[in-house]
Amino acid sequence: MKKLACVLALSAAFLSTDALAWGNDGHRAVGAIADKLIKGSNAEKQVGALLLPGESLESVANWADCVKGSYCGPQTPEMLAYVAANPKASEYHYTDVPFQKEHYHDGDVGTAPDDIVQTLKEAIAVLQGKADPALNPHGFSKRQALLLITHMTGDIHQPLHVGAAYVGKDGKFVVPNKHTDIDTISIFDSRGGNNFLLNDEKIASMGATQIPGENPPPREGVPKALTKPFHSYWDVTAVDYAMRRISTRTPEKFAQAVIDGHPAVDKNSGDPATWPYQWADDALAVSKLAYADVSTGPGMQQTSKKGDIYYNWNLEVPNNYPVPSSAIAKTQLIKGGYHLAALLQTIWP
Repeated sequence: MKKLACVLALSAAFLSTDALAWGNDGHRAVGAIADKLIKGSNAEKQVGALLLPGESLESVANWADCVKGSYCGPQTPEMLAYVAANPKASEYHYTDVPFQKEHYHDGDVGTAPDDIVQTLKEAIAVLQGKADPALNPHGFSKRQALLLITHMTGDIHQPLHVGAAYVGKDGKFVVPNKHTDIDTISIFDSRGGNNFLLNDEKIASMGATQIPGENPPPREGVPKALTKPFHSYWDVTAVDYAMRRISTRTPEKFAQAVIDGHPAVDKNSGDPATWPYQWADDALAVSKLAYADVSTGPGMQQTSKKGDIYYNWNLEVPNNYPVPSSAIAKTQLIKGGYHLAALLQTIWP
């Protein structure tokens, strides 16, 4: 058992990456829903003026992730300029409020000046045409603001991008009350669930028996991993299950199917600058469901290539986890698309 735990931990050490929410298909689904909902409106006209010929919200939905490397293809001059001007760009995509909390508050434990709520608030102010430089400290252009909002409205509806899990020495979830509590001695950060490891074979077996359709084939040239980071499960696997449950295999078909179902989506209220706070609070509520009946094993100390010490934990989820998690993913993708469309139509009525 000790040898297996070691193998699991080492395999995950090579898989750890910066947090990416929903994966390619999930983000495109959010953009595709919004594309369809704003069709024929002034918002569509204003969006079109900021996008390049042939672009859509669906096609640019992953731009803010693609700037992080070359895995979407060669970096464009626009991407390189954005990265050079935004050295903390990878931090714009998430916040780390303890999932047990009810609300996001500026300055509370897990929040940061460059987190997703603050970045969305800034980008919204740019699209609203507010000229106060204090509202746009990063100097986003209107096009950049649109690209970020399109992506990060999806991000903020992924529960693990808001509700974070912190672990005590005994392997139990704990709630730090101040930033300094997270000291890697008595309280540890799970890095958005990236350091929680699922047995990939077990998860795939559960999905095969509980979710209709076939598991996607393994990617060529990519070795089969023994573990799947919990964050990766929510980024990709839960989205795949959500699409399979309504017999859709592409973001566009998923978008059309959910719109045809006339879903009931709560509307946001007040100044759009406050909407990211409302979305974060909703994601906190959903993150409690994502972590319901989930438990960790003992922490396993690891050393990164840079020599940093961190911990991984084997994670156990309920035996029916693919069913509720895929239902949550579907609901959150729908919220993301509808809220993105509503935001753009409120800014550009």
